[in-house]
Amino acid sequence: MAAPDLTKTDPEIGADAAHKHAEDDLAGLEAGLDALESYEKERKPFSRVLLEKVLPPVIAILLVLAAWQIAYSMEIKPRYALPSPQDVWDAFMVQWKKGTVFEILWTSLSRGILGFLIAVAIGTPLGLIVARVSWIRAAIGPILSGLQSLPSVAWVPPAVIWFGLNNSAIYAVVLLGAVPSIANGLVAGIDQIPPLYLRAGRVLGARGLNSVWHVMLPASLPGYVAGLKQGWAFSWRSLMAAELIAAGPELGSGLGQLMDQGRDLGDMPMMLTAVFMILIVGIGIEMLVFTPVERLVLRQRGLATSK
Repeated sequence: MAAPDLTKTDPEIGADAAHKHAEDDLAGLEAGLDALESYEKERKPFSRVLLEKVLPPVIAILLVLAAWQIAYSMEIKPRYALPSPQDVWDAFMVQWKKGTVFEILWTSLSRGILGFLIAVAIGTPLGLIVARVSWIRAAIGPILSGLQSLPSVAWVPPAVIWFGLNNSAIYAVVLLGAVPSIANGLVAGIDQIPPLYLRAGRVLGARGLNSVWHVMLPASLPGYVAGLKQGWAFSWRSLMAAELIAAGPELGSGLGQLMDQGRDLGDMPMMLTAVFMILIVGIGIEMLVFTPVERLVLRQRGLATSK
C-alpha cells in the first residue's frame, strides 16, 4: 500500500480536491456544449424544411386568395373597385407581354438600392458621432427620432420644389426616410456595448478609428444590422411614395408610376398589380438579404440557433 503524502496539509488537500472538482465540472460543461453544437449542426431533412418553412406561407397565400375570391363573388364592393385575382393576373400578363415588367422593376429597384447605399454611407458615420459625442447627441438625437417617425410622403412636395421633378427629388425623399433609421439603429447598438469591451480595447491599443473599426462596429453589429434592415424598409417605402406623387416623363416608369397610371385610368387591376409587385420586391429583399445576414450575426454571438 502506497504511503500517504504527508507533505500536504489539510487545506492544500482540500484545495486540490476543489480544483479537481472544478476541472470535472468544466469538462462536463464542455462536453455538453459540444453535444449541443453538434446537434445544432445536424441538417434537417428536406421534407421537414418543406413542412416548416414552405408550407405555412403557401397555405396563408391560398387562404388570402380564397377570401379575396369569395369577397369578389359576393360583390362586397363593386367589381370595378374590387377585381378578382384572375383580373389582376390578367393585368400583370398584359405588362409581361409588353415586355415592361423587368424595366419597371429595375427602375424602382435600382433607385432603391442606390438610395439605400447612399443612406448607409451617411447614416453610419452620423450614428457613430451621435453615439459618442454627448453634446451632438443632445442636439440632434431628438431630431433624428422625430425624422424617423415623420411619414416620408410629407417630404415629396418640398423635395420637388427644392430639386425639381427629377431623380434628385426622389433620392432626397429616400435619404430623409432611411438615414435616421440607420443612424438610430447604430446608436442603439453602440449603447448596448458592455463598457468592458471598450476598456479592453483601449488597453490593447484600440483608440480612435481603430476602436471604431475593431471594437465598436463589431460589438454593435446586431443593432446595426437591425437599423440597416429598418433603413431599407424606410427607403423602399419612401421611394414608392416619391414615385407615386412625383410622376413625370423624365422619371421613367417605376412601380410608383405604374400605380399612378392605373389611378389615372381608373384601372384597379393595374393598381393592384403594382401593389403586389412592390410587396414581392420588399419580401424578396428581406428574405434573400437581411434575414440571412441577421441570422448569421446572431448565430455568431450565440443568440440564435441554426433553423
